[in-house]
Formats: sequence, structure tokens, C-alpha cells
Amino acid sequence: MKLENNWQQKTLESLEKKVWPSLNSDESSYLIKTCNALRKKELQDFTTEDLRIMIGQEIGLPFLIPLALETLKDNLFAEGDMYEGDLLKNVLEIDTKFWNDNEEYWHQLNNLIKERRQEIIEMRFDISKFDNCEHKT
Repeated sequence: MKLENNWQQKTLESLEKKVWPSLNSDESSYLIKTCNALRKKELQDFTTEDLRIMIGQEIGLPFLIPLALETLKDNLFAEGDMYEGDLLKNVLEIDTKFWNDNEEYWHQLNNLIKERRQEIIEMRFDISKFDNCEHKT
């Protein structure tokens, strides 16, 4: 997917042209409230934790994976609020269909992890969905 020049200054709602309905805050879980709020946040303001949460829910992947890959380039085991490598773990566990549909991103991540697979395995991250992609070399 080709992204607009200013895509990082937009929200997921703006980019996807889809606004989620308002929530009844008394009945919504923390995760639902957080995901709803993050859809209204400009992507340039996303933190590692924001990426971890949304990617873990597989929300906005075409826009959030490029941001996650930039974060992982700087620190493969970047940490949100959970533990070292929590962003990478969520990225690796994305459904195989996403990787099949986005070969360029698959290759970018594969290049980042190829020299560090043993570390990833020792951290007990599930890489099967990523490895089962049709782009596997």
C-alpha cells in the first residue's frame, strides 16, 4: 500500500475513513477504551506501548507496521509497558495473511530478525505465523 506523504500526521480514523461509535465508558473494558482512544491519536504521537496494544489487537496494521518497523530498527527488543521485546512479540504474532499481503514489510522484518533468531527463540516468542508466510526464503 502506498502511504500519503503526511500519513503520520493523521489518525487511524482519518486514514481508514472509519469512525468507531462512542462508548459507554461504564461498560467498556480498559482495552476497548484504549483502542478507541488510540484510533483518534495522530500516528506521529504513538508510543511503543500504543503500537504494542494496537498491533496486538491487529488494528490499523497497514499504518502501524511501518511505525513498528522503524521502532524495531532502532531497538529490536523495544519495550512497551509489559516486558522487553513486547512490541516485537506482537508484530511476529500478526496473522499470516497480513504478511502474505504485505511482502515488503515481511522482508523488512525478516532482515531485522535474521541474525537474532536464536535470541527470539530463547525469549519464547511464537514466530510460526511469521515463518509460515508465503514469502519465506
